[in-house]
Amino acid sequence: MAMNVKWVGIDFGQTLCDTSPERTYWMIGDTSKELGEPEMVDVRCHRWRVMKERYGTYPAIKEGHRPEIMSYVFDDHPDAAERFSVIEQKYLKVADGAIDTLKYLKNKGIEISVVAELKRTFGPIGTDQVSRFLKTQNIDHFFHEMITPQGKVNIRDGSLDKKYMGFSKEKGDLYDILKEDLLKRGIKTSEAVMVGDKEWSDLTPAQKRGFKAIHYTGYIFHAPSKADYTIGHFSELKDIIKGYVNEHTE
Repeated sequence: MAMNVKWVGIDFGQTLCDTSPERTYWMIGDTSKELGEPEMVDVRCHRWRVMKERYGTYPAIKEGHRPEIMSYVFDDHPDAAERFSVIEQKYLKVADGAIDTLKYLKNKGIEISVVAELKRTFGPIGTDQVSRFLKTQNIDHFFHEMITPQGKVNIRDGSLDKKYMGFSKEKGDLYDILKEDLLKRGIKTSEAVMVGDKEWSDLTPAQKRGFKAIHYTGYIFHAPSKADYTIGHFSELKDIIKGYVNEHTE
């Protein structure tokens, strides 16, 4: 049975963004070369493997431990953060089927937000990993906002709403703020759905606040969930999600 919703929140890493791990070694190698230290490539790739063993997955490292990448992998090189962020964009791509699905959702009049567990403090829009990815891939126009523990960013004008600061998806309190925010815009949680790959941060905490949930397993299956639907490809969302208005163009 299709969902009638007014708002869709999409997780970033391993959902909207294809973060296939084999590309990571190219990122480490290219960054080392850009820093003028090609002799450090093997050492830094080994350090990256150590971090992978410590934290479990490559997206977990990149989303939650970026400062450690710079200090441990790149020896606190002063230019490493910026060089790595730029090079990283060359190897990331949008999930298969996501662009067509984003067009479909927008034409249905549905608000779309990125909901990411971003740990880094925001600079100007386009300087953090998530908004830089949206702009590089030319998909930023599909989204109304980016919601993170560092605040909510208006994708259109770059303004920052700080009331989300300090709250997180995994603890669930970020969804409490989001619930209040959507209600002020006339959107109930029963008219909102989260799409993501992690049961413990994208799905269950949102469902406990009344949101609907769709479990995306296109890259990795972390753990079973009680999501309303499970999908393996973004195109499946077009069969599940329906808006409350007729299609339109902007």
